[in-house]
Amino acid sequence: MPPPRPYSLIAELSYQCPLHCPYCSNPVDIGASRYRDELRTDEWLSTFDQARALGVLQLALTGGEPMLRRDLVALCAGAREAGLYSSLITAGTLFTRARAEELKAAGLDHVQISIQSPDPEENDRIAGNRSFEKKIAAAHAARELDFPLTINCVLHRQNLGRIEEILDLTLELGAQRLELANTQYYGWAVLNQEALMPSREQLQRGEEAVTRFRERVGPKVDVLWVLPDYYEDLPKPCMGGWGRTAMVVTPGGEVLPCQAAATIPGLQFANVREHPLEWIWSASDAFTRFRGTNWMQEPCRSCPLGRQEQDWGGCRCQALRLTGDAAATDPVCRFSAHHEHVVSMRESAQTDEFVYRTMKPPAPV
Repeated sequence: MPPPRPYSLIAELSYQCPLHCPYCSNPVDIGASRYRDELRTDEWLSTFDQARALGVLQLALTGGEPMLRRDLVALCAGAREAGLYSSLITAGTLFTRARAEELKAAGLDHVQISIQSPDPEENDRIAGNRSFEKKIAAAHAARELDFPLTINCVLHRQNLGRIEEILDLTLELGAQRLELANTQYYGWAVLNQEALMPSREQLQRGEEAVTRFRERVGPKVDVLWVLPDYYEDLPKPCMGGWGRTAMVVTPGGEVLPCQAAATIPGLQFANVREHPLEWIWSASDAFTRFRGTNWMQEPCRSCPLGRQEQDWGGCRCQALRLTGDAAATDPVCRFSAHHEHVVSMRESAQTDEFVYRTMKPPAPV
């Protein structure tokens, strides 16, 4: 049976970024040489064309900070020509009115701006950079130019207490969508788990605030609320299932099934400079290793709830991190022999100190 067709391409244009967010999903070795040799404009445009031929409809232009690419206008124009719906995922600090006008004219479809907290001082502390005022100005520029606007706020122990303020700020900015994604623990968030892990009480109050907001505002703002895996007892279908709906292309052209897949030892990642995207999706080791259900171990293989083709085994990177085996049952699952490890991590020691994201290797923690 042929593999499913992807519908989303996540283009990590550059790992350079003016912010230093301690939960960043970028790899902790972002300064490595294989990431510094970024794809040229023509290589990205070829990748967009190949992705559309595969069935991809949505393109996320992200990073790092994608606006550091000098050819971003050309990339947006190429995405429009390829027939892709393009979203710019930006910190907002470089999204000036002049740049926004250029991107609009080039065909950019949608803008997503990250806000670390609705409190300016707290936002800047979490981001490791004075950025709040520029983010608000960027949001206003996006709406003035009639871009569909999404606000993204990654939630954790140090900002969950302000969730009602986050909701109200989103309404004030005129955004149509708010993504409240509680921190997922890969990339830099692994190093900062003790500073980021929320309490169950915080999550309960947050969910109650979201429910009240939805009842008050209705469909005017679409609010996405995503619980952290560590407070679930059944896994989510990570990225819609390994190699089923999406692909990630790194700045250097490696193609991954998810942003953290490079942490799995032994996987071979093909590069768009050397292989057609269709072959990478359909036949490469990285995409076929955990696709479908044949790779599953027990208890996944004979899941008592019959969820094999619902959660597709959960997160392989999480399984590796918590069990040492990327093919093991995701420990989030209550049927996993390692589930108690997840439960215990909810109560891990806490600190307010961050290891900030940098282009240099982090110090041991």
